[in-house]
Amino acid sequence: MPPAAPLTNLSALVVMGVSGAGKSTIGGMLARRLGWEYEDGDWFHPQRNIDKMHAGHPLTDEDRWPWLRAIARHIDETRKKGGHAIIACSALKRAYRDILVGDRPDVGLIYLKGDRNLVARRLATRYGHFMSPQLLDSQFATLEEPQASEHPIVVSIDAPTRAIVETIVAKLGISS
Repeated sequence: MPPAAPLTNLSALVVMGVSGAGKSTIGGMLARRLGWEYEDGDWFHPQRNIDKMHAGHPLTDEDRWPWLRAIARHIDETRKKGGHAIIACSALKRAYRDILVGDRPDVGLIYLKGDRNLVARRLATRYGHFMSPQLLDSQFATLEEPQASEHPIVVSIDAPTRAIVETIVAKLGISS
């Protein structure tokens, strides 16, 4: 399927959800589908955050602020050059999303929603990822689901990946 034409009213989409929801997989597939750049929020973590999570310790807000600001800078650079990007980022709290989306009307939010049991099964099959499955409870405890005022596209992760991507594309109003 050829990529869709870039959406003129959006510069970036933040694909959010807990670890194991499929942000990287769906974000990458969506970027290919749209012909947009893809960035994984994990790539913006400083090494100390990765080490902390790998050791099974949840990040604090103080750990997250520099990471979120780095992602927001990338979004602003993409916007400035007239590009289009998909960024996979947990963005679990409204305060985090305010940094990433804020007052940027051309940045959208996609929430990959799934229940704890499904996500736990997915995490159990991952190998080599720095996010420890033991941190799943802290992810769900931290999660503040996006509210209507944030205009999220909410998609259930209880479907095949291609179907999830096509659901997002349809909700974005893109016809292929």
